[in-house]
Amino acid sequence: MKLKSLTIAIALAATSASTFAADKEEGFYIGAFGDYYDASWENMRAQAGLDVNESTGWGVEAGYRFSDYWSARLEYADMDFNAFDKAAGNRNNIDGERYGIDALYHLDGGPFYGLFGIKEMDVVDDNTFLNAGVGYQHFITDGLFVNAETAVYQGLDRGYTDVGAKIGINYLFGQNSMPAEPVQPAPTVVEVPVQPQDSDNDNILDADDQCPNTPMEDAVDGTGCTLYEDREVTTSLLVTFPHDSAEVGSQYFTDIASVSEFLKEHTDTTVLLEGHASAVGNANYNKMLSKKRADDVAQELIKDGIDEERITTVGLGEERLKNTANTKAAHAENRRVEAHVKSIERVKVKR
Repeated sequence: MKLKSLTIAIALAATSASTFAADKEEGFYIGAFGDYYDASWENMRAQAGLDVNESTGWGVEAGYRFSDYWSARLEYADMDFNAFDKAAGNRNNIDGERYGIDALYHLDGGPFYGLFGIKEMDVVDDNTFLNAGVGYQHFITDGLFVNAETAVYQGLDRGYTDVGAKIGINYLFGQNSMPAEPVQPAPTVVEVPVQPQDSDNDNILDADDQCPNTPMEDAVDGTGCTLYEDREVTTSLLVTFPHDSAEVGSQYFTDIASVSEFLKEHTDTTVLLEGHASAVGNANYNKMLSKKRADDVAQELIKDGIDEERITTVGLGEERLKNTANTKAAHAENRRVEAHVKSIERVKVKR
């Protein structure tokens, strides 16, 4: 209901406001805003059984108007989320913070603008979001203006998709309503011959350098651009289990999350989860149990946002014992799920 009200407010502002004061001069601006954020985060990893819902709050921002068309800003919001603790069976409020940066493009230099940026939210644990949206500005004076906007937020860590809206008031410094002075004719320019230069010291002249300002430590090709080479990167996973159990212990969630991050960074990779059992009991039952262990680890990866098409599981039972001794320690070592993942990264070649 709150998001609907804010959307109606944006529409009314767009239809009722007077003409935008065009030809804005460059300058810094600061402002404050009221904020609404609609989240649907279930079973937060940092606190099992916690659902986080909508938030209302306030914030401040500071930005710079580069031209009629482009501006950029830094944002901070103090957020108050409504949350439900399934374990305790009660609702309560949770404080959160959002901060990040946005770029704004003002359509035809007018009141409507599009925006995109990146945000970091600290609510129970940290999550990074990309955001994109639209907004409207109305200048009350040459410098003072109000704005209203709405945006979609896409989580990079957990795959959340949220929406938010805000209404604010800002002040743009350095504006002058006085008529501009007549433009004087430019003085006659005498051209002075310029010696060829290599500004970034990469042994490629500026006239031929397609990648100016290459870092000094990077090797470059004949066009002055950084050279790259392929390098193999790997990650591994080992999860052990109690006797006759396939339940993944909470102590392994961090290790599983690391494998999830690796798979998200290297989207062309897949993972094979190998389930194993000790030599205690019936071999056929142990093979079935080892497959279930691999499947349960796969489910944790899927919860972290990994497509199940990228995951293969196999149950090997007693076929590959890690420790063949007939002891409790050896049996505990054999009750496990293993994975080894590798990929190829492009890395810079150093000089």
